[in-house]
Amino acid sequence: MRTILLLACLLATTPFFAQSEDEKQIRSIYDAALTDGKAYDWLNHLSNQIGGRLSGSVQAQQAVDYTKSQLDSLGLDRVWLQPVMVPKWVRGTPEFAYIETKPGLTTNVPICALGGSVATPDVGLKASVIEVKGIEDLEKLGKDKIEGKIVFYNRPMEPTQINTFASYSGCVDQRYSGAAEAGKYGALGVIVRSMNLRLDNYPHTGSMSYGDTPVENRIPAAAISTKGAELLSTTLKLNPEIKFYFKQSCKQYPDVESYNVIGEIRGTTYPNEIMVVGGHLDSWDLGDGSHDDGAGCVQSMDVLRLLKETGYKPKRTLRVVLFMNEENGLRGGNKYAEVARSKNEKHVFALESDSGGFTPRGFSFDCSDENLKQVQSWAPLFEPYLIHMFVKGGGGADIGPLKDEGLVLAGLRPDSQRYFDHHHAENDTFEHVNKRELELGAATMASLVYLMDKYGTIPTTKIKG
Repeated sequence: MRTILLLACLLATTPFFAQSEDEKQIRSIYDAALTDGKAYDWLNHLSNQIGGRLSGSVQAQQAVDYTKSQLDSLGLDRVWLQPVMVPKWVRGTPEFAYIETKPGLTTNVPICALGGSVATPDVGLKASVIEVKGIEDLEKLGKDKIEGKIVFYNRPMEPTQINTFASYSGCVDQRYSGAAEAGKYGALGVIVRSMNLRLDNYPHTGSMSYGDTPVENRIPAAAISTKGAELLSTTLKLNPEIKFYFKQSCKQYPDVESYNVIGEIRGTTYPNEIMVVGGHLDSWDLGDGSHDDGAGCVQSMDVLRLLKETGYKPKRTLRVVLFMNEENGLRGGNKYAEVARSKNEKHVFALESDSGGFTPRGFSFDCSDENLKQVQSWAPLFEPYLIHMFVKGGGGADIGPLKDEGLVLAGLRPDSQRYFDHHHAENDTFEHVNKRELELGAATMASLVYLMDKYGTIPTTKIKG
């Protein structure tokens, strides 16, 4: 009898190490992703069999057809295409540029047209150059010093920023609005330093806008590689009288029809509450869009597959959305939100992956403090997988139009130190995506979706004024 009592006391004071239900489910998600993940194979096809998927292109339509067929094969409750009109901009023949230090003495430099730019004249454009560090410098210089010249925007990404997206935000205005602003002062064209933290010979494209500038007053805009920018800047200091020549033949066509690709698993308990996970299916045309954003698309597709494979039956309706035209218009994200509101759909959570397929670090959230505290309480469940980041921040461009009171928006946050080496450039290609990192990202997203579905979001309390 004394032995039985002693054993009972020992058991009562010994920690209980059995895994919780959540730990078991998350472990099964990671195991499935790392041993039988489909994201890498899907990305291989998107990148190597289809390639760059600029909105309105044949490749974009091929990507729509392929991803729909793969979602069809997963046995989801519903898969469909959502029509959306998108811009069709075509780069044309490869761009060409050189620095002319004296007549007949030239040095070629790598450039690419910015997305949405007009072409140069057929014979190209050659003019003197004036270097600025940002749009704010234009007013200081005035029309007398700018008119008839090419404006060279040379503000680099800030290297001391650990968050490279903050560094990107600090200088991307010169790419987006630089041509519209320089045109007001009589500039003939603009050359913009690529948004890239390293020195290389890859020019990085990206969207730009002319605002309300009349078509006949629009000036051509191109990105120059970071090495090219350094060379141009140094040469200008040595000889301010140099000329810059560039030629591009891009063209804007009328809008064409494309599609968001959508698949869903209907909820068992709250089917009218919708949770979205997604990325954007379009990409720029220079590389094959593996990191931006093929990775986010295949990870989002695998979230639904992983939950099905592990036997989890969601309470709420889970929907994967592959958005079209994030890069140069955000038409897909806006169309999805428009249709959702017209149908009075109730979205409670949306998660986007659009920061590359690198090692996942955590998530940023656009939500109430109460919902953030709930997410942060789950941190111990993610610690075995080295996920530690649960912070306030943006969710993502495509899910942004869904924003409403009480809706929790989230963005996957991978390690960002290498992302801008590839962003919008020719080297955004499949070989730069690590299979294991991609799979870890898919598992991390699926785990958050599981927890959000199981426990729900915390309703926002309205304060009466």
